[in-house]
Amino acid sequence: MEIAENAALVVVDVQKGFEESRFWGPRNNPGADENIASLIDVWQRTGRPVVFVRHDSVSERSPLRPGQQGNDLKDYVRERRGKGAGRELLVAKTVNSAFYGTPDLDAWLKEAGISQIVLTGIQTNLCVETTARMGGNLGYDVVVAYDATHTFDLAGPFGWRRTADELGQASAVSLHGDGFARVVLTKEVVDAAR
Repeated sequence: MEIAENAALVVVDVQKGFEESRFWGPRNNPGADENIASLIDVWQRTGRPVVFVRHDSVSERSPLRPGQQGNDLKDYVRERRGKGAGRELLVAKTVNSAFYGTPDLDAWLKEAGISQIVLTGIQTNLCVETTARMGGNLGYDVVVAYDATHTFDLAGPFGWRRTADELGQASAVSLHGDGFARVVLTKEVVDAAR
């Protein structure tokens, strides 16, 4: 695997509100935070650009809404902001895709001549997947560090319910199998980025 010298790491919605298990329910991949931190560290150490994305929910019930502690980035992410030698951006959004946030992520990437993005964060099947699909549609070389993402169990129509593991795997298969992104493990990305 090749990671470009200017590949942007896009850290999607790693916010305190996702720690409220009573709101979200059971989650998968308890090692995601450690993997997210390792990706940020290698990006900062190598001077590559890092994009931090924050979901500013418009739902009054959501722990991610502005003005609530849950809207804040998790401590380990907040503490790493501004520590790298590369460019950095904070994107705030109210929908799933980081490409529909402020400031304009696509414009920022194009201005910097960045054609490869590596995605990590929360939730695998929602904001990470939507950002990956849109990135692929916009022509970026998209890499998803699967074990540096996580999601939660979810109920759907017809009484269907899927576990976080099932949802994460379905996202990985759809993204990778349909060519929107290469879905890989954190170790592969870290080794290639060093």
